[in-house]
Amino acid sequence: MTVTTVVKEESPGYTRHDQLFKQLINTFFEEFLEAFFPDIHHNIDFHSIQPYPQEVYTDLIQGNTRRLDIIVETKLKSTDTVIIVHIEPQNEKQDNFHERMFRYFSLMYNKYQKPIVPIAIFSYSEKWERDEYTMEFPFAHVLTFQYLTLHLRKKNWRDYIKSDNPAAAALLSKMGYKKEEKVQVKIEFLRMMTRMELDPARERLIYGFFETYLILSEKEEEEMAKEIKQLPDAEKIMELPISYEERGIEKGKEIGKEIRTKEVAREMLKKGMSIELIAEVTRLSEQEIKQL
Repeated sequence: MTVTTVVKEESPGYTRHDQLFKQLINTFFEEFLEAFFPDIHHNIDFHSIQPYPQEVYTDLIQGNTRRLDIIVETKLKSTDTVIIVHIEPQNEKQDNFHERMFRYFSLMYNKYQKPIVPIAIFSYSEKWERDEYTMEFPFAHVLTFQYLTLHLRKKNWRDYIKSDNPAAAALLSKMGYKKEEKVQVKIEFLRMMTRMELDPARERLIYGFFETYLILSEKEEEEMAKEIKQLPDAEKIMELPISYEERGIEKGKEIGKEIRTKEVAREMLKKGMSIELIAEVTRLSEQEIKQL
């Protein structure tokens, strides 16, 4: 008997989304769980974290592939129990997603034979959201498979701006803010950035993620600049290298901007981040990054 995994072929846009979430959550795995799944965070030993290499599942008939990017092995606190945490970001509504989560769970369990904590992150605006897959017949109930969910659009961004959590800061851009709140969301994000002591590579990763999903118009940028000047921490915000890069304050800083961008790219390379992601975040070409 041949077992085939039928999956949806990745589109370029989906791949970029998947890659950004992979880098963010793998880099800030502990902080992500602390912000959104505190019960899991409380029970995990973060001294034994081991990310798994990227899993690729293939439809043997059609040849389509799907990557599971966020798979982490760890232990429960004060025990020798090894568990796997699988986090699956979903950027678009998919009616059979719950079934796909069950297939991934089954394939991973068959391969690793270890307890698995499955988590789905929904970041689209549609209301579709399920947290279980069932198999039943008129004569019998065979199984109910449940997974944990995080629907970012249902989260109030104001609940996270005092946390100084880097994962939460990046994900403010995907939460449930109104259009007229965009400027305020960006300002609070920048204030969080001034309070978090991060190295340039991690700072740029968070900023690049945020900027991918929350983009201000020129008019909104001007409004934000005016509001920032009225803040008590305005000077700290203006000192952020990334804020200079974003708003183009003082054209004479352009050369410095290029130098800083390449320095950040070098730091990201040292940390083993992919050339594709570095190009996405820094806006350098892949050729420029290879030359570094």
